[in-house]
Amino acid sequence: MAAVLPSLNDLPRQNASHVKNRWGDVVRQVQQSGSVAVTNHSTVEMVLLTAATYNQLVEDAQALKAREQSVLDDLGRRFDARLGALQQPDAAANLNSLFAAKGKLARPPKAGDTF
Repeated sequence: MAAVLPSLNDLPRQNASHVKNRWGDVVRQVQQSGSVAVTNHSTVEMVLLTAATYNQLVEDAQALKAREQSVLDDLGRRFDARLGALQQPDAAANLNSLFAAKGKLARPPKAGDTF
C-alpha cells in the first residue's frame, strides 16, 4: 500500500536551468530513478516524479484518510453508547451509590491462582 520513497536528501538533483534547457534528459532521469529534486541556488524547490508514483501517493493518502475516518466513526459510536448509559433513568442513582460506597468493596478482590 504505502509507496517507499527515498528521502529528499537521497534524490538525484538537477538545477532549474538544466531542467529548463534539457527537459528530455530530465524526463529520462525521472523515469529511471522515480523522482528528481529540482534545485535553485542549491536549495531544493520541488520534486519531479512519475505519474505512477503520484497516483500511488494519492491512493495512500486516500486510504489513510478513510482509515482515520473509520477510527473517528468508531470513537463516535463508543462515545454515544457511553453517553446513552449516562442518560438512563437510573444512572444518577447508580452514580450516587458508587460515591456512597466510599471505596468499600462489596466482595474481596480476586487475585488469581498464582498470587
